[in-house]
Amino acid sequence: MELSERKLRILQAIIGDFISSAEPVGSRTLSKNHDMGLSPATIRNEMSDLEDMGYLTHPHASAGRVPSDKAYRLYVDEMMKTHDIPEELKQRISEELGTDAAPDEVAKKAAEILSDMTNMISFAITPSGRESKLLYVNVLPVADRTVVIMIVTDDGKINNTAVRLTTDYTPENLELMSKVMTHNLKGKTVNDILTMNMVQTLETDLRSLASLPQTVIPSFMQTLEKMLDSNLYMEGYSKVFSLPEYSETDKAKEILSLVEKKDHLTNVLVNRDDGLVITIGDENSDDMKDMALITADYRVNGKLVGKLGVLGPKRMRYGEISSVIKYLTDNINRSFEITGDEDDADKEATGAPEETEFEL
Repeated sequence: MELSERKLRILQAIIGDFISSAEPVGSRTLSKNHDMGLSPATIRNEMSDLEDMGYLTHPHASAGRVPSDKAYRLYVDEMMKTHDIPEELKQRISEELGTDAAPDEVAKKAAEILSDMTNMISFAITPSGRESKLLYVNVLPVADRTVVIMIVTDDGKINNTAVRLTTDYTPENLELMSKVMTHNLKGKTVNDILTMNMVQTLETDLRSLASLPQTVIPSFMQTLEKMLDSNLYMEGYSKVFSLPEYSETDKAKEILSLVEKKDHLTNVLVNRDDGLVITIGDENSDDMKDMALITADYRVNGKLVGKLGVLGPKRMRYGEISSVIKYLTDNINRSFEITGDEDDADKEATGAPEETEFEL
């Protein structure tokens, strides 16, 4: 059954009301609070259809409905609007992120601002001081038009990624590609490789392999991003207890237990897609089924730097929070770019050797 315009309006109103109140929404409430030109009986029938279609759930002992994961996904994909950032918040962000502080401190400050604005647990992933260096690459055949890229670094990390090819290959092709990549990249840090134009760097040596490099190299680079060493900073633990979803001690313990497992959470966050990403309920790992997670990465001149985001209940102000995260990451990018320009000018004036300002 297609969602009619009327059903969409009703669903959007239910989601908005539930996000604001944390209380199940009934037909009489909708009729009273929204000028839809519909009777409570008509709204009730439409709500029943929406429940049958999987967009609403009906908590026991309640006459109202609440949005399902499916409803939130539709809301985020098709109904969510961006929000203007209040001028006073823009001023605070400009003052606190536009300083000469170290990148780690800037990211931590951004997480603090984000937690204050959203009243949720926020986090920032920043680079650690230790950088892995590539030891060797091996491209191995596993099936017709499928290979595994094995990456080994000097600190013992091993990552295997399966790649489906668009062309046939020979064992000799894969051996040559493995040798060329290892020869050109061995000893370079993961971050250095991520900032290289790989196709151009390896073009001469791999010219005889036709389209094979164009298929393998993007997957190789995506795998490297997931191998970056990172630190995780978190803010807003105490804010959990102010949310209705976590008013019960057991529910609060669930989310606090999750954020205490920093290695696990870091791995989840690092392996998320780039850009602004929103995952809801069942789209998350088993220990986050009742939660929503919003993340965005920040980069400098195309260079991956880290991620910023929030973790909280599915009843979340998605549009407002996403807008704040986007504004913060844009400001972090500009802050680092300004720092880099100033450093370059100083180095030119003093003749100092060039150093990387912020490496991940």
